[in-house]
Amino acid sequence: MSDGQHSYYEFWKETVSRIRQTLPEQEYHTWFNRLSYLRSEKGKVVVGGASQFILDTVITRYRELLVNTLSELTGEELVVQFEVASRDELEQQSGPGKEAKEASVPKSEAKQAISAQKSAKIRAESNLNSSYEFSSFVIGDNSAFAYNASLAIAKNPGSSYNPCLIYGGVGLGKTHLLSSIGNHILENTPELKVMYVTAEMFTNEFIESIGSQRTQHFKNKFRKVDVLLIDDIHFLQGKDSTQEELFHTFNNLYDAKKQMVFTCDRPISELKNITDRLSSRFERGLNVDLQPPNYETRMAILKKKLSQKSASMSEEILNYIATNVVTNVRDLESSLTKLVAYSELLDQEVSFEKAKELLGVLPALAANASQTLSIDTIIKVVGQYFNISSFEIKGKKKNKSIVQPRQIAMYLARDITDFSTTEIGTEFGGRDHTTVMHSYDRVESMMKADEAFTNTVLKLKRDLTTIKS
Repeated sequence: MSDGQHSYYEFWKETVSRIRQTLPEQEYHTWFNRLSYLRSEKGKVVVGGASQFILDTVITRYRELLVNTLSELTGEELVVQFEVASRDELEQQSGPGKEAKEASVPKSEAKQAISAQKSAKIRAESNLNSSYEFSSFVIGDNSAFAYNASLAIAKNPGSSYNPCLIYGGVGLGKTHLLSSIGNHILENTPELKVMYVTAEMFTNEFIESIGSQRTQHFKNKFRKVDVLLIDDIHFLQGKDSTQEELFHTFNNLYDAKKQMVFTCDRPISELKNITDRLSSRFERGLNVDLQPPNYETRMAILKKKLSQKSASMSEEILNYIATNVVTNVRDLESSLTKLVAYSELLDQEVSFEKAKELLGVLPALAANASQTLSIDTIIKVVGQYFNISSFEIKGKKKNKSIVQPRQIAMYLARDITDFSTTEIGTEFGGRDHTTVMHSYDRVESMMKADEAFTNTVLKLKRDLTTIKS
C-alpha cells in the first residue's frame, strides 16, 4: 500500500459503515461488498471494483454519498477515483499496519480472524441476504409444500429436486425461501460455492461481459458454482441472447449435477417470449407454488413479525389486519410496520379506531378491493351480455350456452388484469390454472377463425376498459 502519511483507510471503513446503515442489506451487499480501498494520496482516495459495470453503477448511485461522507469525516475536500482491479489486487488490500496487528495477535485468534474473513468473503461473493432464514419463515397450508421442498434441497443440494422452480405472486416469500436455501448451505456445507442473483443482475452482467469482451469470465463465474439461485426469471421474457446464455449455463450445471433453484411470478407455461427449449429445462424438475396465506396463517405471520419487532398490538387490531389484508405477506408486514411505527414515534398505544384510520388508506387494502372488483365486474358484464348469472359462470354446468361465456370471461380476466391464472381460476369457482389457460387459448383460436365472435369479445373488452377507466 502506497498511502504514506496520507492514509484515509480508517475514514473509508467508517464511511462504508455509515452507508450500510442507510441502505437495505441486499443493496449494500450487492455493490459495496464488491468494492475495495486500494490506496490514497493527499486529497484523493482510490477505490477498486471487479468490473466496469460495478464501478459505473456505484459511480451513478453512490459517488456523491461516498465523497460527501468521506469529506465530512476527514474535514477535507476529497476526490474519489474508481479503478477496475484484478481479484488479486482486491484481495491483497487491507488497512494500514496489517503486519503489526497480526504480529500482536495470538495464533489461535489470528486463525479465527482469518476464518472469519474467509467466511465473510464467501458470503459476500454469494450475494445472499443473511437475514432470510428458514427459522423466520411462517409455514401455512399455502406454503408448506414449497417450504419443505426448499428445506430438502438445502439439506442435500444436487441430489434430488433439481432443478426446482418456486412460483407465486408478489410478496408471498419466494425470495425468502430462495435465500434461505443458500444461507442454510453456506452455514452447514461452506465448502460448496453458492451464487444468488436476480435475473436482472444476470442479464446486466452478461451485457457488460459482452461490452468488455470478458464473456469467458462471465461463463466461468456462473458455471463453476455448486448451487445457482436465480430470482425473478420472468424478467428474461423477450431477452433472447440472455436466454441462450442461461440455457447453456443450465445444461452445464445440470450435467455436473449442480443444484439450481429459480423463482418466477407465474407458472413457466404462462411466460411469454421464452424459448421452448429453455422453458422445457425449467419444467424438467420440481415446480412448487406459493399461494396467498389463509386467515390463520396471516395471523401467525403478524404475531411472528410483532415478536421480531419486540412490539405489542391488541388481538382486535391483528384480527382487523388479517381479515382485510389478504393479498400477500409483504402487505401484511407493511400494515403492521405502520402501526408499530406510529406507536413508537408517538410513544402511545394504538387504539382500534386509530388503527382503522391509519390502515384505511393503505395501498394494500385499496389494491385488494379494486382487484377483487375487477374480476367480479368482468364476470358480471359478460353474464349480462349473454343473459346468464354470475353464479352460472362460476358454476359447474358445461352446456355450450354457459361454457363459451365462461371462457370469454376467463380470457378477458387474463387479458386486461394482472392476476395470474391461478388467481383467476380461484375466482371462477376454484378452477385449476390449466383450465384458465385452456380457455384463453380456445378464445384466441376462435377469434382467428370467426369475425363475429372476435367483434363480440372486443366489444366486451371495450366496455370493461371504459368501466376500469
